[in-house]
Amino acid sequence: MSEKHVVAAAQVAPAFLDMPATIDIAVHRIKEAGKQGVQLLVFPETWIPGYPVWLDYSPGSALWGYPPARRIFRCLMENSPQLNSDEIKRLCAAAAEADLTLVMGLHERDGNTLYNTMLYISHEGEILGTHRKLVPTFAERLLWGRGDGSTLTVVETPLGRLGGLVCWEHWMPLARQAMHEKREVIHAAVWPSVEENHLLASRAYAFEGRCFVIAVGGILRREHFPQGLELLDQITSDGPYLTGNSVIIAPTAEIIAGPAGLNEGLLTAEIDLGLIAEEAMTLDVCGHYARPDVFTLLVNETPQKGQQTY
Repeated sequence: MSEKHVVAAAQVAPAFLDMPATIDIAVHRIKEAGKQGVQLLVFPETWIPGYPVWLDYSPGSALWGYPPARRIFRCLMENSPQLNSDEIKRLCAAAAEADLTLVMGLHERDGNTLYNTMLYISHEGEILGTHRKLVPTFAERLLWGRGDGSTLTVVETPLGRLGGLVCWEHWMPLARQAMHEKREVIHAAVWPSVEENHLLASRAYAFEGRCFVIAVGGILRREHFPQGLELLDQITSDGPYLTGNSVIIAPTAEIIAGPAGLNEGLLTAEIDLGLIAEEAMTLDVCGHYARPDVFTLLVNETPQKGQQTY
């Protein structure tokens, strides 16, 4: 039996480091998706207010006490939303108006710590849950705290069980298995850009988990940089710094939409959930293809207080 739904990846540029203007763009794109009949819309990693590309392109990013690095972190902090903020309420209202489920990547501000967070919002405008990236990768440890097992989140939606992981979490075997055990039907894989190895990880996840994967990457060019931040001015590369390439992947690992290249817009696909049952005949890593008598996975889902940055 077929159960078909329309899903989309929002491959669009934010108003970089400008939270109010970025929320305006999000609301516009959510409305656009609603008009197209999209039922699930996924935005890239830390899209609000933008992925911190200066970590990769500005040599001074990691210098101790370096004033330009301190100033850009202050700007990032001031433009990162708290979950109870008016900005998040605007996203909730937009999702409800468009009658779609929303997955938003953002820098979440909690006290004086930032987290790399995925936010799940229901088609009724309610916050369903969050996921905080477990291990910031390499230079990202200058910016973000670590998530914990309490946010290995899978939520119920009209399309079925929806979960997600951030970027290099897709190379954490036990994190993948923990999510598979939660029986995802659709998985949001959020990246800065869906580069070749990111695409490889996303396709492998779809095949391993027997689920649909929406792998979404961002777009960022020099023209998107705000004025007056020295660390950005010191970048010598002309870019582009984020190159999109979003895809939508079936449980067979087949790409059914994309790659989107550098094009801005909504990448959409109609997915047939009945395909999951067909693929489960040969592989179910949580069922007939598991060996619980040999392997045991223990996951600590207790919320941890005082998670620190590195």
